[in-house]
Amino acid sequence: MTSSLSNRKIVVGVTGGIAAYKTAELVRLLVKAGAEVHVVLTEGGAHFVTAVTFQALSGNPVWTDAWDARMDNNMAHIDLTRGADAVLVAPASADFMSKLAHGMANDLLSTLCLARDCPLLIAPAMNRQMWENPATQRNVRLLRDDGIALLGPDAGDQACGEVGNGRMLEPEDIFEGLVAFLSPKLLAGRRVLMTAGPTFEAIDPVRGITNISSGKMGYALAQACARAGAEVLLVSGPVALDTPYGVSRIDVHSASQMHQAVMHHVAAHDIFIGVAAVADYRPVEVATDKIKKTGAEMSVALTRNPDILAGVAALPSPPFCVGFAAESRALDEYAEGKRVAKKLQLVVGNLVQDGMGGDDNRVTLYDAAGRHPLPAASKIEVAQGIVEHLARMLPARAPH
Repeated sequence: MTSSLSNRKIVVGVTGGIAAYKTAELVRLLVKAGAEVHVVLTEGGAHFVTAVTFQALSGNPVWTDAWDARMDNNMAHIDLTRGADAVLVAPASADFMSKLAHGMANDLLSTLCLARDCPLLIAPAMNRQMWENPATQRNVRLLRDDGIALLGPDAGDQACGEVGNGRMLEPEDIFEGLVAFLSPKLLAGRRVLMTAGPTFEAIDPVRGITNISSGKMGYALAQACARAGAEVLLVSGPVALDTPYGVSRIDVHSASQMHQAVMHHVAAHDIFIGVAAVADYRPVEVATDKIKKTGAEMSVALTRNPDILAGVAALPSPPFCVGFAAESRALDEYAEGKRVAKKLQLVVGNLVQDGMGGDDNRVTLYDAAGRHPLPAASKIEVAQGIVEHLARMLPARAPH
């Protein structure tokens, strides 16, 4: 998992709650991403996961006591956050949120949160009645007013057997929320509409025409846009991928459905990125029942699908349009030809053998200034490179 956390110092606070077991995986993800992680465990948190677990996962001593003498000046509540890029409390119990909201400092974690000079993020976790209680909601408003970022909570099954709001986000989502928080906001205030994945053009109820697109590049680019501060709406063909944190998603199957969804939403967006591998053709007729094998040859009459990208670019007031060109040969010729023919500001080109369906990719960017190859890398790194280039091309926003 590639991120912008390499060599970042993150202090992770763990308060009392069953969701503390998830924080062990969160610490593992942070360390894997290259972060320097220091865990502060409250007395309540230690009832659920031990200091030994967090020390093994973080590779650093775990702090539990405001009077811990391991620091020369005996001021762990001060020195732990010096040079830190963020403090992240996960889980954050209702009790701990109340402490933060009212400036209490009666243990190591609450004291260092009060004495910090770096951003503070919390991932709430509690029973749904506790989350919905007016006192908790007042505290949420106070915390937000104080500039503390809340990651979640989520809704779903809870350890108490209830179902509702208050469940802590999954470790991967908390990780992504932290990465997004710390990422440069190159697309702040922008609204991005994207397509990703393949389309499926039905022949009968069980068969269809599709392609080998996994959707990974489109989903990585949606993730990178969200990290950069954009509001992202992703129109996705059928894929086996989770929706990136902070991204809204509309699921479709066919090219016609994708075209309809895009045209319905495009007016509200100032950037359109067409990453989906849209089928160029669809069957003229779709059989109502499964076509049975008869031994005879079979032919399927096809008709053209709408060209979604060209249609968006041809609108009277089009958004900034980015296209993708996945080719098997002559990449420069076909990608640049696509940019010119469809009047696109930017085309991202790649050879299918370099990335289609895999986890890595090698792309070249084509704009009016020429070709700009990016180094081969993971798809999220490639996506971040595309976002950086795209952000430099965008016209300056008028001041409000």
